[in-house]
Amino acid sequence: MTQPPHDEPTASSQEELREQVEHTRQELGETVEALAAKADVKARAQEKTAEVKEQAVAKAGELKEQAAVKAGEVKARAAEAAARVQDKLPEPVREKASSAAGQARAKAAEAGRLWEEKAPEPVREKAAQGTRMARENRALLVAAVGAVVVLGLICRRRKD
Repeated sequence: MTQPPHDEPTASSQEELREQVEHTRQELGETVEALAAKADVKARAQEKTAEVKEQAVAKAGELKEQAAVKAGEVKARAAEAAARVQDKLPEPVREKASSAAGQARAKAAEAGRLWEEKAPEPVREKAAQGTRMARENRALLVAAVGAVVVLGLICRRRKD
């Protein structure tokens, strides 16, 4: 903002002078507001925090979506590999595996009942929390177990 020299009149009438004063006050008010905003470190930090939080939430959403896509791909590949291996297994082996799976389920149910009877409360709570997490991430867990089973069968076949 430039100021005219003091010896020259700046306004030809009182009305014009009032307008100039009002304009100068308005400019001064805007300048003070801008300086106050720059000096308010707390508000600027909060704005930056909100901005970074928004970015983090957006990035987390993107990563979650990508992880879900990858988990689906892995699950599909594991299912394909398991199906190929299962198709190549002789019928007696499939029957034995099915029978063993049934026995394992029965033993697991029996162990679960014993667990409920004998385990201390804090341990049961932690186990329940782990079970909930496994259920929430079931697709990833199934894909991992499928991959382990397939690898185990492949290694077993190579030994035979």
